[in-house]
Amino acid sequence: MPDRHEAGMKTRRAVLGDAHVDRAEAAKTAFDAPFQDLITEGAWGTVWSRPDLSRRDRSLITLALLAGLGHWDEVAMHVRATVNTGATPDEVREAMLHVAIYAGVPAANHALKIVRSTYADMGIEL
Repeated sequence: MPDRHEAGMKTRRAVLGDAHVDRAEAAKTAFDAPFQDLITEGAWGTVWSRPDLSRRDRSLITLALLAGLGHWDEVAMHVRATVNTGATPDEVREAMLHVAIYAGVPAANHALKIVRSTYADMGIEL
């Protein structure tokens, strides 16, 4: 596998977009740089860069996990990333149905509000 940081940055940019990553990099400080490196290398360079699941599948799994755990800012960020991963609004809705059954209706209900609002902000009609 190539350098995990390099691979992670490439995957992170492909999924989240250059603008998002550029903002995150510009906001990085000496204090949180080790955390940002951990995310880039661990999440993006190791897990998201593996070949056995598509980015679309990883996107849907990530959204379901984030919704189930109540990480609302991250839900919005990963909804925005669906334009790059290929996960459709219908597929995201289906993932939220799984969240309702396996993680709870309140989590899915709140996540759906965020999903709808994020898609509206993106100019995507549902």
